Amino acid sequence: MRAFTTLDGLVAPLDRANVDTDAILPKQFLKSIRRSGFGPYLFDDWRYLDHGEPGQDCSSRPLNPDFVLNQPRYRGASILLARENFGCGSSREHAPWALEDFGLRALIAPSFADIFYNNCLKNGLLPIVAAPDVVERLFAETAATPGYRLQVDLAALQVVTPSGEAIAFTLDPFKQHCLLNGLDDIALALRHAGQIRDYEQARRQLEPWLFD
Repeated sequence: MRAFTTLDGLVAPLDRANVDTDAILPKQFLKSIRRSGFGPYLFDDWRYLDHGEPGQDCSSRPLNPDFVLNQPRYRGASILLARENFGCGSSREHAPWALEDFGLRALIAPSFADIFYNNCLKNGLLPIVAAPDVVERLFAETAATPGYRLQVDLAALQVVTPSGEAIAFTLDPFKQHCLLNGLDDIALALRHAGQIRDYEQARRQLEPWLFD
């Protein structure tokens, strides 16, 4: 997965609570496990005025002009500001795949669903939990300031606003290390490839019947 170190990103505000994973990526798009190509279908039911299907060319589909990610001022956003319980619902890993493929690298909300939160971290997407009053203030500043940007420093565990205010956040140190170094579960296992290979060779000698 892509490492996350620092980010200077445009902010898009999604002013909805309890956004579930079926809204993030509807069920008809779950047929592929390639981790890529899901960006065009992110928030499909909200972004488009028609019904989307896998493999469909989205370039000519009618856009919903009222949806935040379709508004010109938020195009190219890499930080999504959201409300509480973001990512609730099913545990589909496709949801963070779609967010990351769309170009988002960080999410800021008062709370996230637990499985979704961990799926984000395992796929190079940084979910930042901020106090409700802080999130409320960021929504107000984003709405009032076209081109509103935030700087995220994962090593320092802080978000810096345009005024220079540093907003601290917390993250499990091991998860922070993995994200900083781009280590997903497979990459972590491959760091011990030599030991795994030695174990399997020794096991083949001790229990050859298992390999017949």
